[in-house]
Amino acid sequence: MTSPALPKASGPRARTNPSPGRTTASPTRTGTGRKSLAGAVVMVLLGSFMPWLTTSLGSVSGAQGPGIWTFYAAVLGLAGALVPVRALAAAQAGILAVVAIGIPIWQVVHVLGLVGFAGWQPGPGLVLVIGGGALAARAAWLLTRG
Repeated sequence: MTSPALPKASGPRARTNPSPGRTTASPTRTGTGRKSLAGAVVMVLLGSFMPWLTTSLGSVSGAQGPGIWTFYAAVLGLAGALVPVRALAAAQAGILAVVAIGIPIWQVVHVLGLVGFAGWQPGPGLVLVIGGGALAARAAWLLTRG
């Protein structure tokens, strides 16, 4: 059984929304900023415990040194992704960005000062943390522009 076709509404007051009284919301910068911040948190959390440096003798985990500090910043970023106040979330995203970019760069500069370019290469954890920091910086920018 099929129902009879309803006549189409026309004119300036015709509704095209299938559910009256509701509007379809477009994604806002705040929602995109929070999603970006959540993605940055996941990247930094994972990268904090993965190998930061790879040498011929083995790899050096981030948890043996500055990865713990980036982990703490990621937990702060998680709180920023969940807090309802946009300005506070933007500040926490900014802090995560500074820590997740600054500490790995300091680590690379420190290793370069000790041994130069010979015998080591950056590990996946270091790259993930820096990438998460860049994503957190984008999230902070989106949340402040909100």
